[in-house]
Amino acid sequence: MFKIKDRVVLGVVAGLAGNVIKMAIDEISIKKKISQRSFRETAAGVWVSKKSEATNIKGQILGGLLDFGMGILGGISMVYLLSKTGRDHITIKGLTSGITMGSFITFVMGTLPQNQVRPKDAASNLSYMVSHAAYGLVTTAVAAKLGHPLLWDTKPQNNYLEPSELTTEQTKSNIMPIKSKHSRSEKK
Repeated sequence: MFKIKDRVVLGVVAGLAGNVIKMAIDEISIKKKISQRSFRETAAGVWVSKKSEATNIKGQILGGLLDFGMGILGGISMVYLLSKTGRDHITIKGLTSGITMGSFITFVMGTLPQNQVRPKDAASNLSYMVSHAAYGLVTTAVAAKLGHPLLWDTKPQNNYLEPSELTTEQTKSNIMPIKSKHSRSEKK
């Protein structure tokens, strides 16, 4: 399977995948009358002053671009988090990051005084949180699955001490660690 070696590109792909799922849940929530407004309308409300502008096609595109931009940013952040903390417990990491990001974004959009389109009911905001939780799960799973194994190996703190454990790449190919030129076991 094709693996992505660049953290930013992987974050963009994972963030877009997660955002597509988030938007699908948001649309279902609108159609079932659980939520009053789509997340795109709420996002567009940050930039436009009237509700009619947020609901027209230009406002929807504007809100969608903001939504996907935040999704990409969240995907890149998730890849860097996984790079530092590892790919274990991706369900917890995904749920936590998705809900945290969704809460923060919803809070910021809701507190901006110029946003006249923000929903004030609990059902809409709960729907946003559920869709952001799904976003976090999908983003984390895609990043963990599509990321090249080299992205997850931590770099050594220094180049004087030999690693105490083999990296995942070394264990897969049965290669022994390379001795550094400053190793004490080498004779001059």
